[in-house]
Amino acid sequence: MSLSKEQIAQRIAKEVKDGYYVNLGIGIPTLVANFVRDDIEVEFQSENGILGMGPFPFEGEEDPDLINAGKQTITALPGASFFDSATSFSMIRGQHVDLTILGAMEVAQNGDIANWKIPGKMVKGMGGAMDLVASAENIIVAMMHTNRAGESKLLKECSLPLTGVNCVKKIVTNLAVLEIEHNRFKLLERAPGVSVEEIQAATQGELLVEGEIPEMKL
Repeated sequence: MSLSKEQIAQRIAKEVKDGYYVNLGIGIPTLVANFVRDDIEVEFQSENGILGMGPFPFEGEEDPDLINAGKQTITALPGASFFDSATSFSMIRGQHVDLTILGAMEVAQNGDIANWKIPGKMVKGMGGAMDLVASAENIIVAMMHTNRAGESKLLKECSLPLTGVNCVKKIVTNLAVLEIEHNRFKLLERAPGVSVEEIQAATQGELLVEGEIPEMKL
């Protein structure tokens, strides 16, 4: 069974630990805030100037002035603070963020990431992604394992313009949980009902498989 975007976020939420300051990129990562355990304290940061983001608001309760970096309406938890972008990027560049969760178009087996531009297509800019990957010690990528044409997005080398080099630590896709180890994708968990062979077929980069690979628990 291939995971939904919500289930990818649910699995990544298990990586969030008590006391963490976490930056959520746009796309699937924004869903992670909905699945963090109630018994831990986590501060979600958005580079447009918020510390203390909560889950998405219920329909009819949206505040159009309260948005994340992807311009989605959000909620703010009690004690949340708001500040300018200079302060926000000082937090990021000063390595005060414990975990960064990003989406990606491509990830290479050495930990390179491409997530901001497809040549020939209009883009608004790279946003905060380059600062995040240059400064973060712990980066998890949330992504689909293949593109719409069925081609792998986990590659030997990225073909798109890079956002960062040798920076990704872990990847959670709709098929698997992997980590970068010695310039290879090491398979840690597989989605329920998905075989190792299916993951291998969907991975262009070198895949390291050691022993029995457990199914991920959501």
